Amino acid sequence: SVLTLVDLSSQYWQVAKPGAWNDPDMLEVGNGGMTGTEYRAHFSLWAMMAAPLIAGNDVRAMMDSSDAAADTRDILLNREVIAVDQDSLGVQASIVQASPSELQVWVKPLADGSRAVLLFNRASVASTITANLGRVGLKTKRARVRDLWAHSDSASVEARYAAVVPSHGVVMLRVWPIPDQP
Repeated sequence: SVLTLVDLSSQYWQVAKPGAWNDPDMLEVGNGGMTGTEYRAHFSLWAMMAAPLIAGNDVRAMMDSSDAAADTRDILLNREVIAVDQDSLGVQASIVQASPSELQVWVKPLADGSRAVLLFNRASVASTITANLGRVGLKTKRARVRDLWAHSDSASVEARYAAVVPSHGVVMLRVWPIPDQP
């Protein structure tokens, strides 16, 4: 059902703006029925769509000492992903690459000139997904990249960024252009 909501909301990316958000429904993170990888994908997709982040789980259950509770807390409290959702530009991401259709690259322009980039693997096997900087909307050949789930920066990349993305998972990035040398 999450994918059905994603597919529906992704069609209306161009009408989303501050004060007019597409609302794909409450988050299911921590409610059971999905893996941790799928919960991260779910939360990431809602953030990319600038959707209201309304937790649909029992927040009291997040306080126990189980690994599942810790995973739920880590997902719902990821400040870097929340910052993408709540960016003041208020633009919803659009799909800029989908070839094959199960391997998608989503891009969301951010107020500081950077881009949030989501590599989304809808397939049932892990796959390498490559995002080309030009398709991401950068006018430079090089970029600085931060992985928002690993909380790590990569060395500067040239022309493209590639990552192995788990089945039903995502790699969520923030990408800043590095000015070309004259």
